Amino acid sequence: QVQLVESGGGLVQAGGSLRLSCAASGRTFSGYAMDWFRQAPGKEREFVAIISWNGGSISYADSVKGRFTISRDNAKNTVYLQMNSLKPEDTAVYYCAAKWGVITSTKENDMDYWGKGTLVTVSS
Repeated sequence: QVQLVESGGGLVQAGGSLRLSCAASGRTFSGYAMDWFRQAPGKEREFVAIISWNGGSISYADSVKGRFTISRDNAKNTVYLQMNSLKPEDTAVYYCAAKWGVITSTKENDMDYWGKGTLVTVSS
């Protein structure tokens, strides 16, 4: 069992930055690929970024490429999402998710565990 707890959300002006953190319980964190998803009001949840178990493979949604950076610290059981140049359309609840193994996925149904989310609001 893995528990994921997101933090770092808040209100920020357009053009600003936030860093989200996702802290994981358990001793096997390094065995999981970690994803970030987000769900904007009235919209379906969508993939944002993914990092493989060892950080060797990283991928982003086109909408955040060049602005967001995903990273992880396996010693701290934590994955991060650095968000720069934020736009009002980035407003959403951001979720981290974990998928066991070396094969990564951007699909919600492939995730094994989810956090409860943290709200990011970007004002114009």
